[in-house]
Amino acid sequence: MARRHARAFLDAGVSVPLFGLPVLSSPLNIILNLYGQRFLEAILLDGAAARADLRVVTDAIACMHDWYRRTLPPEQTQCVETCGRIQPPGHGQLCGCSTHLLSGAQYAEFIAPLDEELLSAWPGGGLIHLCGAHAQHIPAWRAMKPLRALQLNDRAAADLALYFAGLRPDQILYVNPCEAMPVDRIMAVTGGRRVVIVADVDKPLPVREQGAGFV
Repeated sequence: MARRHARAFLDAGVSVPLFGLPVLSSPLNIILNLYGQRFLEAILLDGAAARADLRVVTDAIACMHDWYRRTLPPEQTQCVETCGRIQPPGHGQLCGCSTHLLSGAQYAEFIAPLDEELLSAWPGGGLIHLCGAHAQHIPAWRAMKPLRALQLNDRAAADLALYFAGLRPDQILYVNPCEAMPVDRIMAVTGGRRVVIVADVDKPLPVREQGAGFV
């Protein structure tokens, strides 16, 4: 059905709307939707079976990414949730919500190579969305070359300082302000660098000028 909708817009020849891809999610999210706790048990008890099923799921997701990349005009294509995770054309997105269920070692061994593979399919790499306690994966994400940004909201935003210090200088943080991480604290942690604040703000933010600090 989603492909039919995309085709309908293409056939109409319109140039104004952005095409927001359906939530193609990530291998871990999808496989947990299919198997629930049984998959987490398989990681511990039958790693080969876990990898085999992950391969099938990843190939299916990759096929869908490929269809949209081949079918939609690049300049009109924005991945999931265009209003809050806007990236330049040619960038993909994955949902990393469920990675808080894994240790850093488990993610690095079973999931990180697959997330990297999917992000690598996009010319500019892409973003992973987070909303839980995921900071144990910062070393894996720092090493992930096509990972250009992480989006932090809810619980994940509380760990902004860990992400800002632990990621590469070329990795951007999209931050949704929350009670644990209001706008003024976001600015204090980041100095306005490498951050996109995803919110309506009541007063203008300070503007950083090259070499001049804040004015």
